[in-house]
Amino acid sequence: MTRWRPSPGIGVKVLGLVFRGDALLCVEVTNDDGAVKGVRPLGGGVEFGETRAVALTREFNEELSTDIRITGGWITLENIYRHEGQLGHEFDFAATVELTDSELYERERPTILDDKEIAVGWFRRQELQQRGWTLYPDGLADVIGDRW
Repeated sequence: MTRWRPSPGIGVKVLGLVFRGDALLCVEVTNDDGAVKGVRPLGGGVEFGETRAVALTREFNEELSTDIRITGGWITLENIYRHEGQLGHEFDFAATVELTDSELYERERPTILDDKEIAVGWFRRQELQQRGWTLYPDGLADVIGDRW
């Protein structure tokens, strides 16, 4: 298994905030030992020459094989963090989106079409608090506030 580490440079990522009632669609974030430490919304890196909207649409197409509609304004977070002792730094652009494939809202654990084993599901704020998990990136929970 490849162990993920933050890039040594500054990254730019896009995140799609997909809500089902008070639940947010997220991927699990794990430590090297496989223990879940939190979750983050789906998305990924912005490639050179892409707008954030194009990158977010591409990521959802790659990960869930669905198109999206961006329904909310963009939220920007600067995220400086540590993962397994290594410093990471990225700018995250997040927007509320709707999935065009409505069947995905019915699935408790949508299947992600990535080359890695990634656990995806709908998570409520109270569930994360009960498990002692964090919503990443830091500060996102405060920004989305009552919606989640």
